[in-house]
Amino acid sequence: MVKYFLIYLVMAFIAGATVPLQAGINSRLSFFSGSPVMASIISFLTGSVTLIVFALISRTPLPAAGAFAGAPWWIWTGGIFGAFYVASCVILANKVGAVSMLALIMAGQMITSLILDHYGLAGYKVQPVNLYKIAGILLIISGVFLIRFS
Repeated sequence: MVKYFLIYLVMAFIAGATVPLQAGINSRLSFFSGSPVMASIISFLTGSVTLIVFALISRTPLPAAGAFAGAPWWIWTGGIFGAFYVASCVILANKVGAVSMLALIMAGQMITSLILDHYGLAGYKVQPVNLYKIAGILLIISGVFLIRFS
């Protein structure tokens, strides 16, 4: 179990490292395509093709007919949030820089995560807010101000 946990930690670190890289790459793509929206579309298309190829190679089965019957309406909004996120990064990367962009994104992620966990929203297990979590969020917000206004 510990072995897998370490793999997950490394995976999370690498996933985090790809965020500023993706934003920078997509920002340059925006320059060449002439539009942040077009750059985002191209990014999603190449990502979709990559996932389709991976699904085919790994022989991931298609969901059964009716698999989504009774599913809540909001499960379909993930792609909308993903599109907003990618397009926002394309626009923000050259406007505020990688560090400020990611500091602000991280603050938004942490505050939203605290709320999602506390109330058990979007399928998360309830994990109540406590003083340590609030202190951590305040430190992150302080870090955003230090990074942005230095």
